[in-house]
Amino acid sequence: MAVTSSGTATVTMPTDEQILITREFDAPRHLVYKAWTTPELVTRWWSGHRGGVTLAEIDLRVGGKWRYVMVANGGFEVAFHGVYREIVPNERIVSTEVFEMPGAPAGDEGAPLNIVTFSEVDGRTTLTLLVQCETKELRDTIINSGMEVGMQEQMDLLEEIAISLG
Repeated sequence: MAVTSSGTATVTMPTDEQILITREFDAPRHLVYKAWTTPELVTRWWSGHRGGVTLAEIDLRVGGKWRYVMVANGGFEVAFHGVYREIVPNERIVSTEVFEMPGAPAGDEGAPLNIVTFSEVDGRTTLTLLVQCETKELRDTIINSGMEVGMQEQMDLLEEIAISLG
């Protein structure tokens, strides 16, 4: 049985408008990609240990939309949605990401752009997630939200699921 790489995602800020998350998985990239893009599997990792996913909609095509909703442990609902801009199966996904909160735009104007790449060496996958924001203020808001703790939990669960698919 493979050992997961618990809590090993790294977060850097290459520019004033970017967040770069990098995480290595002990699973081939087609399985990490499958866990990232299959609604039934997303419901098992996306909330980390912070609640339960109640909706994972994925229309995996350029122009298609995605939407994830969870009920957090405190009983409140958290939702995000976006539009796919580019898809290269098992290699790259580019999409917008909108946090659904009061005052947020209905569309994805001004939303961060997520560029996810999956690369494999010797059966291990490196996932990189580059979050491209329009402003330093938005980048800092995301960083200061406490997103890293939940993201580490997500990545650990994602690895467990990808390994289990092998």
